Amino acid sequence: MSAAPANQAMAQAWDHAASGWDDNATRVRAWLHHASAAMLDAARLQPGSRVLDVAAGAGDQTLDIAHRVGPSGEVLATDISPHMVMLAQARMQAAGLAQVRARVADAQALGLAGSGFDAAICRLGLMFCASPRLALAEIRLALAPGGRVSALVFSQAARNPCIAILTQTARRYAGLPPADPAAAGGLLSLGAPGLMARLLDEAGFVDVEVQPLDAPFRLPTCEDYVDFVQNAGSPAIELLRGLPHPAQLAAWDDIRRQLAVFVTPRGWEGPNELLLCCATHTG
Repeated sequence: MSAAPANQAMAQAWDHAASGWDDNATRVRAWLHHASAAMLDAARLQPGSRVLDVAAGAGDQTLDIAHRVGPSGEVLATDISPHMVMLAQARMQAAGLAQVRARVADAQALGLAGSGFDAAICRLGLMFCASPRLALAEIRLALAPGGRVSALVFSQAARNPCIAILTQTARRYAGLPPADPAAAGGLLSLGAPGLMARLLDEAGFVDVEVQPLDAPFRLPTCEDYVDFVQNAGSPAIELLRGLPHPAQLAAWDDIRRQLAVFVTPRGWEGPNELLLCCATHTG
């Protein structure tokens, strides 16, 4: 693993959430199965490809990348959280995937210029960057000419009502004004129409494509979703953490009542829309 990342506060936050996120790996994998496959298809991975996985987390999508590139390929998984990197390393070792390495790195300071990767992947990580434009520029520097970047981010608030419910309710109970969905570093910060296309263009990419993907989160019950949120590093957790215990309970009860609108005869189905963003580095 490399030296500690520049953004210590972000690294510590994800270190705190790492175990809960890893415990929910099966739920996340089912939720993002189709979107992840589309992301890897857009990256045009081939056996033998060298791939950079940015903000890889505990390595769920890294497994899929490794299987696509095969034993003759190479995968470098990076994350800002040392704990996440340790979990990813353990997952790769358990799967016997010797072609995967993992290291600690801030997406905005990868330090991989000239590495010549054939493709770079980033699944639901760019939104957390204070400067996603800088992260994309760092990714471009790590790619070989003709290399592809393929990323998933959340779309706009209206298409992701569960996230909006969680954030705004937590802020209200914390005594804070409603959040600006476009504020840097938030889950919905890159969902504005045209924003990701502009950022990719400004970072020097060509052949830019951004398309919406429907990605509903299906679980047996609403309570299963609340359990996921409470254990997987939701910003709502940090907003409510400092409140007295009765106020926290009241906030979560309020959130449950609002999320119950998504209960269907088949179970709980929370709407989500992602943006699949891909482009090419021309060198």
